Amino acid sequence: MAYHSSVASSGLPSLGRRGEGWVIAQAVLLGLVAVGEVLGPPWPRPIAHVLLLPGLILLAAGALLFVAGIVALGQALTPLPLPRDRASLREGGAYGLVRHPIYGGAILMIAGWSLIATPVGLAMTALVGIFFELKSRREEEWLVARYAGYEDYRGRVRWKFLPGLS
Repeated sequence: MAYHSSVASSGLPSLGRRGEGWVIAQAVLLGLVAVGEVLGPPWPRPIAHVLLLPGLILLAAGALLFVAGIVALGQALTPLPLPRDRASLREGGAYGLVRHPIYGGAILMIAGWSLIATPVGLAMTALVGIFFELKSRREEEWLVARYAGYEDYRGRVRWKFLPGLS
């Protein structure tokens, strides 16, 4: 495993040798999101009708981005922020659009579900976005350390989660 030593630290903890704590925190957070989405009060009926189509569009777009990210990673897929030992840097497919399409897809799906289900979900969407921002910072430190070309890739693909949003 070849790591480069000139990596600036974000100060974010590793939470385990490969970032296992990040995955546990993510699972807990996504579980809380599901509970909030199911148990939260529904949108008032007139608003619910207006939000249904945008919610479905976000849900579908998120699922597409999420699956495209999984497909592009192939055998390199891992929930852990530390890349697999034998993985190579992925720059094509969804990774040619954004650096973290799986996270971006999850955020879009949660936002879409929120528009369909409950206003509580919008706060949950914000929490998930903040969490993925932090996890991706930790992950990118490891990616820079692992792949000599990651800094160049990050310069070419400026958008982190969603096309058009840095």
